[in-house]
Amino acid sequence: MKTETGIRSLIRHPSAFAPVVMSLTALAVVVGYVAVHGVAAQADEGAAARIWQLLVGAQVPVVALFLIKWLPRAPRAASCVLALQLVALLVAAAPVYLLHL
Repeated sequence: MKTETGIRSLIRHPSAFAPVVMSLTALAVVVGYVAVHGVAAQADEGAAARIWQLLVGAQVPVVALFLIKWLPRAPRAASCVLALQLVALLVAAAPVYLLHL
């Protein structure tokens, strides 16, 4: 007997919500940096840029694990959660792209 897993129950798994939290943390790093230092060009990448890169890059294996585990079990719910993860990533990347940081 196979039951369909809902989005609400699926998002409670760490591999589902961790990338969203990581994206929001990366967004907070960018917003905090801009609030303190402004958008003026720097000679070298600072710690904020490295932290943002680590947070965004570390999402790749987590999302891959999520897809490997949940896409075969609950394709509809997993696709919705994946869309949420991608939107969160785009929200975190938008200020970096738009402000040329």
